[in-house]
Amino acid sequence: MPGKIHITPDGAQALRTELSTLWRVTRPEVTQAVKEAAALGDRSENADYIYGKKRLREIDKRIRYLQKRLDDLEVVDRIPTETDRVFFGAWVRLEDESGQESTLRIVGVDELDLDKGWISLASPMAKSLLGRYEDDDVLVRRPAGDTTMHIVEVSYTPL
Repeated sequence: MPGKIHITPDGAQALRTELSTLWRVTRPEVTQAVKEAAALGDRSENADYIYGKKRLREIDKRIRYLQKRLDDLEVVDRIPTETDRVFFGAWVRLEDESGQESTLRIVGVDELDLDKGWISLASPMAKSLLGRYEDDDVLVRRPAGDTTMHIVEVSYTPL
């Protein structure tokens, strides 16, 4: 994949914490459980051993992914000079055509969390908003149909 993958400082720290926990806590615990299950004898019918080995493969796969991913990340920790314009990391308060307001944040693909209102930089909504200014009206293409959103506020600190 060409170029770096954008992520916020908090997102990068969350991935580092996950990697550390997998490597220092989870993997040793599962390894010990597999070792104990193996000591019980016949491994071909030992569900704890079979499940433990499968879990170790999953953990190792995630560790490899996180190690590679962390190498490919570019942590974006600076606030742009135009703070009334939507860039990566912005919190954006929007108003739809019916007057309903919502707040979202544009984050990296590894940080996506719809419950928090965090949308991926690669999402159609984010692509519609990027580069736009506070008070702009933006046409957003959605699976539910196109709609016009008004950018009420742009901030680089939580709204």
